[in-house]
Amino acid sequence: MKSSVLTSSQQLRLHGHARAMRHAPTSSEHALWQVIRSRQLGVQFRRQVPVDCFIVDFLAPSARLVIEVDGQYHAQRRAADQRRDRKLRRLGFMVLRLPAKLVLCNLGEALRRIRCAL
Repeated sequence: MKSSVLTSSQQLRLHGHARAMRHAPTSSEHALWQVIRSRQLGVQFRRQVPVDCFIVDFLAPSARLVIEVDGQYHAQRRAADQRRDRKLRRLGFMVLRLPAKLVLCNLGEALRRIRCAL
């Protein structure tokens, strides 16, 4: 499947929104970022990255791995998340979804799942 064709103004808005999200992470995103940044797991991660028409929470480009940290908001949008995951997989990415509560309460287990995905 080809990637979505975004106009330049849509791309600018997407990148601007991603930049704003990097400056206002959730507590679970912040906690995870502290342990995966700076190649601490052997690969470089980026956070709040535009991929196609989406903004993904974390991306390891070399491993083609997307990590999404799902809080309560995602319980109401499972179908949309499934469509998004299918599209990202068609674009060649593996998607790992981690519950925000797991990241906050059992960071070691969250890291184990990331290592397994890598």
